[in-house]
Amino acid sequence: MEMPVVNRCEATSCAYNRDGRCHATAITVGDVSHAHCDTFFTAPTPGGDQETVGRVGACKISDCRHNVSLECQAPGIDIGYARDEADCLTYAPA
Repeated sequence: MEMPVVNRCEATSCAYNRDGRCHATAITVGDVSHAHCDTFFTAPTPGGDQETVGRVGACKISDCRHNVSLECQAPGIDIGYARDEADCLTYAPA
């Protein structure tokens, strides 16, 4: 299985975001009840590798139709703001 790519990320204040692209090797989405980007955080210096395209390493949202055994099966995801947090906008209830 190949990890889904983060197609775009609107969380421009995240340390892993440069020019609307995620550069974390792998992100984690969610907690048990909310599909937020659990990897999001701010820092004074940029994180990740500029050459790396972020991917979804794990998803804790078991009620998403893209989730199989806590692994995202979507071809790619978008991260954006909902509830004033960086959320997985690809989340779709099963």
